[in-house]
Amino acid sequence: MSITKEDVLKKYFGYDSFRPQQSEIIDTVMHNQDCLVLMPTGGGKSVCFQIPAILRPGLTVVISPLIALMKDQVEALRGNGVNAAFLNSSLSSAEQDQVMWQAKIGELKLLYIAPERLFSGNTFDFLREWNVNLFAIDESHCISSWGHDFRPEYRQLSSLKQRFPNVPVIALTATADRVTRRDILKQLGIEHAETFVASFDRPNLSLSVLPGRKRIPQIQSFIKKHENQAGIIYCLSRKGTETVAASLQKAGFKAEFYHAGLPSEKRSKVQEQFLKDDIQIIVATIAFGMGIDKSNVRWVIHYNLPSNVESFYQEIGRAGRDGSASDTALFYSYMDIITRQDMINNSEQSEEQKELLHAKLNRMKQYAEADICRRRILLSYFNEAVEQDCGNCDVCQNPRTRFDATIIAQKALSAIVRTDQKIAMGMLIDILRGSRNRAILQHGYDRLPTFGVGHDLRGEEWAEYLSQLLNSGAMDIAYDEAHSFKLNPFSRQILKGERKVELVKFIPLAERKAREEELAPKEKPKQEIIRDALFEKLRTLRKQIADSLGVPPYVVFSDATLSEMAQKKPVSEAQMKTVSGIGAEKFRRYGETFINEIVAFARENTQPGTRVVKGLTYIETLDLYKAGYSVKVIGEKRDLNPMTILSHLIKLKEDGHQIDLKALIDDKSYQTIIKAAQEMSIRKADPIKPLFELLNEVYDYGQIKLALTIMEEEM
Repeated sequence: MSITKEDVLKKYFGYDSFRPQQSEIIDTVMHNQDCLVLMPTGGGKSVCFQIPAILRPGLTVVISPLIALMKDQVEALRGNGVNAAFLNSSLSSAEQDQVMWQAKIGELKLLYIAPERLFSGNTFDFLREWNVNLFAIDESHCISSWGHDFRPEYRQLSSLKQRFPNVPVIALTATADRVTRRDILKQLGIEHAETFVASFDRPNLSLSVLPGRKRIPQIQSFIKKHENQAGIIYCLSRKGTETVAASLQKAGFKAEFYHAGLPSEKRSKVQEQFLKDDIQIIVATIAFGMGIDKSNVRWVIHYNLPSNVESFYQEIGRAGRDGSASDTALFYSYMDIITRQDMINNSEQSEEQKELLHAKLNRMKQYAEADICRRRILLSYFNEAVEQDCGNCDVCQNPRTRFDATIIAQKALSAIVRTDQKIAMGMLIDILRGSRNRAILQHGYDRLPTFGVGHDLRGEEWAEYLSQLLNSGAMDIAYDEAHSFKLNPFSRQILKGERKVELVKFIPLAERKAREEELAPKEKPKQEIIRDALFEKLRTLRKQIADSLGVPPYVVFSDATLSEMAQKKPVSEAQMKTVSGIGAEKFRRYGETFINEIVAFARENTQPGTRVVKGLTYIETLDLYKAGYSVKVIGEKRDLNPMTILSHLIKLKEDGHQIDLKALIDDKSYQTIIKAAQEMSIRKADPIKPLFELLNEVYDYGQIKLALTIMEEEM
């Protein structure tokens, strides 16, 4: 009987059903057709080429720019029982020769290779000998100059279709707008390929934007809510990563920094520690993250504003890849926009490219300033319409309160006029609040009519409202004049009272925290406490196993799988295999060990009259059976009827435990029962009272059920 894609999904990956579009994409590839796949990070892109690779004879070549990611994906595949390898500069010559030999003799199903390695030496000559059945091009947006991560070496991939016209190509990416999608197809020479666009919605990710003031205290408060959970903090500069990491270390957090300026050995060590859960927090530039496939990142913070929505979406997508709830936060201030605009203006890009970068930055700005559902804005960028608010972003959870701020705006604009439009934010706030510092006195600003007119608002309130005024177009900023504020036609209308201004009410950090604490559940139900305690036990066991094997913990099981395990508490093979993410190979390797941990936990935590796990009574019977006791003695020890013990042993046998059922009944009784059953055409699933009566009630229900079970097994 031929194996189906559903069989492969369950056997190797442990899932019962496909996510949206995965099945159709696999069918397209299986029919030798090219395609472009857009799926969000964590959406299941890999399965779309890994399952065809397993089903089809020959070798699937996966082209990826990320050397570290290759290693992770290959380890994960091997952990699932799939023969895979990678070929890149991290291998010695002897190791590369070994991989090439495996490919030649047909031992491999998947080979991961960097584009540089693909086009070096005589690799293409070898590919012709290796019976290549599919090219999968990961991170395919790198081929387009319209994409956010263009890599010139990817342009050479256009020759793949010329060299191998009969081998299908599947291009995959997590982030590409319509222009980039068209360019990917054109560059790869597969203009007419079918394009699959999955929903970009990641409902498990919460979205929030935080004011860009007092960032470190806010980060510390955020991390305390995610104790023992892995997370990434993205910074714009290398120095920023070092400063933030140092402040967190000083506060007692296990954090490290990562950027491209570090020696390669140090980068590798930090990445390895993070992957293995030895470090929980990484503070990094965007040099970090592209090369990891860590599924249990529970949160991502952006210390600085990303340059475009694609980058932002890809970076927050590194949280919650296993589908479990995860949090994301973006710090934002108008200085972030200034910094990003300066970087674009000072770059060596063409004017056309600068215009594109400014437009992309503006879309990022719109997201950060939104006072409507953030997820709707994010998804609209990728041309996906959403009809309902998400309920899982800060705007949905705390709807913005707007108020008439015309007088506040007039005070600020008046001060800008009276200083000849030559001041930036800091000086403007000092004038409005009536600060008598040296700079104010030196310029004579303390003699202005507007000096001190805003003393009723704190400095952070003014900073918030001035940012909103700037972002709403109520005034302009001259980046080439020390970021001084300027008036525009809109400003003058406000000053004359011809236009009103509405702003979002400022909420102090302390008040926000108090609100969050008020909304937080005061006490967990007992079942949740037990589940969380078991999850920690299983997490510790996973770490021990992973360390002994030298692999990241998520290669053993993902957080989502552990969480479901802690919820369901499986104590048999059959129960364990209902947990998502546990296929045949994963159970063979780790199943019994985790069952034993769950049973041990249940025994420690079960009180009289309570039940921590379903089926613990069967396990107690199994322990006595393994100790060599008879059915009668097991019943006496457990104060249970022998018939109940027999039903336990039958159930244990059905769940995959090694039980010799035939040893529990003498041959004469067995033959008598099944002979009568065959005469009456009674099977195990049928009511057995008629058989019990036919046998003159000599044999009890337990013996009859036992005999029928053995009979059906033998049949």
